[in-house]
Amino acid sequence: MHAPMTQFTVAGRHLQVGGVPVSQLVARVGKTPFYAYDRRMIADRIAQLRAVLPTPIRLHYAIKANPMPAVVQYLSGLGDGLDVASLQEMNTALDTGMPGNHISFSGPGKTDVELKGAVASGVIVNLESEGEMERIARLGEQLSIRPLVSIRINPDFELKYSGMQMGGSAKVFGVDLERLPEMANRAAQLDLDLLGFHIFNGSQNLRAEAIVDAQNRTFCLIDTLLEQVSCKLRWLNIGGGFGIPYFPGESHLKVEPIATNLASLLDHYPWAKKTEIVLELGRYLVGEAGIYICRVVDKKVSRGVTYLVTDGGMHHNLAASGNLGQVIRKNYPVVAVEKMGESPLEEVTIVGPLCTPLDVIAHQVQLPRMGTGDLIGVLQSGAYGYSASPTAFLGHPPAGEILV
Repeated sequence: MHAPMTQFTVAGRHLQVGGVPVSQLVARVGKTPFYAYDRRMIADRIAQLRAVLPTPIRLHYAIKANPMPAVVQYLSGLGDGLDVASLQEMNTALDTGMPGNHISFSGPGKTDVELKGAVASGVIVNLESEGEMERIARLGEQLSIRPLVSIRINPDFELKYSGMQMGGSAKVFGVDLERLPEMANRAAQLDLDLLGFHIFNGSQNLRAEAIVDAQNRTFCLIDTLLEQVSCKLRWLNIGGGFGIPYFPGESHLKVEPIATNLASLLDHYPWAKKTEIVLELGRYLVGEAGIYICRVVDKKVSRGVTYLVTDGGMHHNLAASGNLGQVIRKNYPVVAVEKMGESPLEEVTIVGPLCTPLDVIAHQVQLPRMGTGDLIGVLQSGAYGYSASPTAFLGHPPAGEILV
């Protein structure tokens, strides 16, 4: 069974997003397919975190999860900062009015154009290599601006049970821990304004104990590192890794043990009281607030299998098709948005219009009897949806997006 997906309200068999029936949103958008994001759910998630996290913890939104400008603008008013991974994301962040020093820029392979833009905007650059450090120092001299930087650390541990590992072994992300003291001292020689460090070593984790373990190791690592470098620590991004349930057998992450442990860490390490500690979250803030809506354009039976062919598919929602990192394909939760709770059910496979067998939205799922013109919703689609998909593949029309 799927974890309970009750975030959206239902009235008279009709699923609602932001209190508005999906069928009414179709008229508002003017077409299918489209994504709809519920702003109330985003605000509630932030409020729930604020209620349990220690007050000094700063919440940053990682734009890569969902870069829709309206979503970013909305979250800029709820959180404490934004994290970006490209020049375009940086400009989206700056357009919200968020101060540059509340924005951090991560990612390997930053170009000189990106680095120069970040320096000129007063954005904190998370350095991923010694070479990047040397380049940003030269660019700072050219602009007569002292760059704000932190060093992203590739630690000697991993975030266990993560959907995607981003640290703990040979990685393109960050600087190996053993190279840190020399690099930090070189940053001082180059007159870079080294604020602190960034550690992000895993994502999509549903086990509180694993996140607690990684955060304990992170604080211990930083404590040891401060004995070896002359950096006055003012800023520390401890990453995130908070996951959401997608598949049968998964449960919602319990945040309370993580918050309790963070409070203990802040009390235990004296330097933590003088440091801005950043928790960087993306999927956890927006993933459950989004739904992808598509329409059935054909229904057919092939050798005993009933197919619902829709106008949406992997070109808009690659993750739901199982082609964005899944080793064994599993279904995202899908619903008949205008027939909620109806019976009888039938087993169907939902596919898109693309000329490839990879374009499967859901395989052998139970739904109320559907026909041409009916609407289908793919839940848990608020993160790594539209912008993470091959939207130009086969030249089909783009999807819409709406924040409700």
